[in-house]
Amino acid sequence: MYFPYGKKETDYLKKKDKKLARVIERMGHLRRRTEDDLFASVVHHIVGQQISGAAQQSIWRKMQAAGIISPARLAACAPEDLRPFGVSLRKAQYICDFARRVRDGSFDLNVLYELSDEEVIARLTDIKGVGVWTAEMLLLFCLKRPNVLSFGDLGVRRGLCAVYGHKEINKKLFEKYRRRFSPYGSVAAFYLWAAGAEKTAQAARK
Repeated sequence: MYFPYGKKETDYLKKKDKKLARVIERMGHLRRRTEDDLFASVVHHIVGQQISGAAQQSIWRKMQAAGIISPARLAACAPEDLRPFGVSLRKAQYICDFARRVRDGSFDLNVLYELSDEEVIARLTDIKGVGVWTAEMLLLFCLKRPNVLSFGDLGVRRGLCAVYGHKEINKKLFEKYRRRFSPYGSVAAFYLWAAGAEKTAQAARK
């Protein structure tokens, strides 16, 4: 599945910002994969914190192969049981704690779909090992919310610098762009990520 957006969102963004409009025209429709399993996505994000993408995927493949990525299976694990997969003890503790909360009903994932973005972030950051950026990525890629533009995301800030020629993006400047792109900040984020990656690749070739 891919994030749902189309001409309505891109036309709005192009009308609001000429520089972003040129990026959208040049790059065309960008497809970003989404995840439907919110529980698995939370665990995946916890696993991936402060390690490389390759290491995260290696650990994740092992856990998938073992068939343990469910609230029931992980709630039955002790943190030490996850160490052979390459998960640090602290992350294993976070994962087991989260699984038990979901299993016993003290953390209801389904209710998140009914809450505002701010309420979802507040609930998710109550999970040990989940910070604001992780919560925002879950909002974007699992709940498919249309207006997620994360100041904590380096790729978004890099994209803003690439498109608008800034040397750095502080919070005040970021908020100006966030308001401009609202209510379609998520789609703007896709194009900012792409523009930032393009600029980085061009610099690497020089």
